[in-house]
Amino acid sequence: MAQIINAQEIIQKEQEYVLQTYPRLPFVLTEGKDGYLFDSEGNQYLDFGSGIAVTALGHGDEEVVKTIQQQVQTLSHVSNLYHTAPHAELAEKLCQLSFADKVFFSNSGAEAVEASLKFARKYAQVKSGEGKTKLVAFSEGFHGRTFGALSITAREKYQAPFRPLVPGSEIVPYNDIAAAQQAIDASTCAVVVEVVQGEGGVNLATHQFLQSLRAVCTQHAALMIVDEIQTGFGRTGKLWAYQHYDIQPDIMTLAKAMGGGLPIGATLMTNAVAEAIVAGDHGSTFGGGPVAASAALVVLHRTQDARMLKHVTEMGAYLHHELEVLEIPQVVEIRSLGLMVGVELNTEASPFYQKAHEYGILILTAGPNVIRLFPPLTITKAQIDEFIQGFKKLFMGKTI
Repeated sequence: MAQIINAQEIIQKEQEYVLQTYPRLPFVLTEGKDGYLFDSEGNQYLDFGSGIAVTALGHGDEEVVKTIQQQVQTLSHVSNLYHTAPHAELAEKLCQLSFADKVFFSNSGAEAVEASLKFARKYAQVKSGEGKTKLVAFSEGFHGRTFGALSITAREKYQAPFRPLVPGSEIVPYNDIAAAQQAIDASTCAVVVEVVQGEGGVNLATHQFLQSLRAVCTQHAALMIVDEIQTGFGRTGKLWAYQHYDIQPDIMTLAKAMGGGLPIGATLMTNAVAEAIVAGDHGSTFGGGPVAASAALVVLHRTQDARMLKHVTEMGAYLHHELEVLEIPQVVEIRSLGLMVGVELNTEASPFYQKAHEYGILILTAGPNVIRLFPPLTITKAQIDEFIQGFKKLFMGKTI
């Protein structure tokens, strides 16, 4: 018999005992299946946020669940002092399916970014000596809330309460080739860039920008770090978003969709970078643990499949088209790559986010005036049609 949950009691406990860093919506989720979530009152929501790009295979995917159950029953944790099969096999497949030669496992996107910054600083020190420490990142980018990641996340409201941050970071305008070329010099150890900026508003890099960035990084022996925490694992219609642009990064950061709902992150790198890192330079008690790594193997296998990537491309194009033909007056522009969609408004997005559940849909925001849509990669045409009806009613202000 299912547990009876008193939603108001749970919300009251959360407000009393949980640090209030998130303004949560006023219902309690209890179950998820495929593209849907259900609350304690039995209401159903079509989930176009996917836990912020995490549940790429939908909720309760049978293969992911079965794999997790089997691994927990066999071996759940031993730390990185010992060998286990899942993390070695996951590392092998990540390298085989990308530019990389080596992988460092962690538990989140911010941790993956922190590792990348440490590795870049160590690489520069080994290869070039002291003084090559500058980090270059871009406006509207988001890389996490830990000190290193926050230092390259140019958001005043996030940075201001925590200064001084890690020194040596410079922020330049996104997609501005000239500004990047001026900022990146002999003192730069790394350049950190999102191929598509998720939190920044689903802003797509231009082909010329990333090509030029790769060239100037090579010119100044600076590492190119590509942050694919939101774009990785098929979200854009290719396994990795950098593959749309014919570039090869030196380091790539991953997380979110990677664990099928379990926390896991990864920092991928070339052998040139890995050779600068020695035992003791970095660590993680839980990183690459057997349960999360086993789930990640399933996610990687499924999202690298050509049929899945074709489906993402087709459904992304269909969603983009159906949003455009709605001709909602508040919509300024729709930006997308695969199933990563940004709907820019001429007004604040937050009120729509806060009311969307009343229309049977869950959405995200990205900045003050962009609605962000991250449906599961398994989304169907019928579910997109269902979402479009709810989205239309949301903007028309009609109740279901």
